Amino acid sequence: MVDKQKWSFPRKSTFRFARLWCLAILLPILTTACGNQPHHPLQNTTLPPPTASASVTPLPTSTPTPPTLTPSLTASPTPTPHPLSIESMRARTYPGSEVRVESTLDPGRNYYRYLASYQSEGLKIFALLTVPFSERPLTGWPVIIFNHGYIPPDQYRTAARYVAYVDQLARNGYIVFMPDYRGHGESEGEARGAYGEPDYVIDVLNAVASMQHYPDADPNRIGMWGHSMGGYITLRSMVIEEDIKVGVIWAGVVASYPDLISRWRRNTATAEVVTRTPFPGRRWRTELSEMYGSPEDNPAFWESISANSYLADLSGPLQLHHGTGDTSVPVEFSETLYQQTLAAEQVVELYIYQDAGHNLSNPFSLAMQRSIQFFDQYLKDLE
Repeated sequence: MVDKQKWSFPRKSTFRFARLWCLAILLPILTTACGNQPHHPLQNTTLPPPTASASVTPLPTSTPTPPTLTPSLTASPTPTPHPLSIESMRARTYPGSEVRVESTLDPGRNYYRYLASYQSEGLKIFALLTVPFSERPLTGWPVIIFNHGYIPPDQYRTAARYVAYVDQLARNGYIVFMPDYRGHGESEGEARGAYGEPDYVIDVLNAVASMQHYPDADPNRIGMWGHSMGGYITLRSMVIEEDIKVGVIWAGVVASYPDLISRWRRNTATAEVVTRTPFPGRRWRTELSEMYGSPEDNPAFWESISANSYLADLSGPLQLHHGTGDTSVPVEFSETLYQQTLAAEQVVELYIYQDAGHNLSNPFSLAMQRSIQFFDQYLKDLE
């Protein structure tokens, strides 16, 4: 019995061991095939979420819109012209307005005198208006827009300056309209100066349009007269607005901007520039040079704001008067403009008065006679 148990036990143990070994081999295969997961010792423990690399993004159900591609190279925007540039001034509109008589002044020898007003960029601008006594011509009276020179804005009075000049033009059969410019006298707005801002030229071009609506004026016979700063305004107006038929300039600031910078050193003792307080318009040289560079560094800009660069587009004949004794504006300015205008094949006259000052006081009668003859020839005779 002892021996039997001794032999039978090993055979049963071997068989049992072999069966267990087979089960150990086959069990994972069977459980995987049947879809059953074995018990894991961490089955009831909260596991950390899977990492991003293990996540699966579902496929979209529709085709997405492709993104808009931005070109790597974009065109540079066109630079905005400076407000002083002639092209910028031409792009503006100058509608003017109804001319309103604010009050009646003492008449001249053969003409009425009024304090009038009109609109310029929403500002009420005052002006001196003269109208001849005699019978109105069929098409209306020819008009001279009178552009006065620099007078300190707070000292300016509409009917107190240029009395003799206006009288000579008015008594010879012309409507004379002398705008005060914004900020001068009772005119609304700020007087920022002529050379660094387009404001005064805008006011004058709106005066032209306003007089074209005036019942007693001939809209097709409008000319300009300008003195000193008013000459600068006149020249610019004539290369911007084609309806100005003729221009007369006395002692005008008519040089190009590069020449204004390099050749204009005004005598501060003259009445032309005397002012009790700093005038903001004098800063234009520094401000424009700092922003755009010198005329040598950026000639295209300075040409764009100079009326002298556009003389081929001058709207009518031009007459220039200047004295050699002028200490406010160099006589060379008018001499140079004369040569430039001839080169542009435009009609131009130049009269130089020996030793005459800025206001042409000594040769006044002669200069005025020549001016009226010029207006008669190129403006009055257009009727």
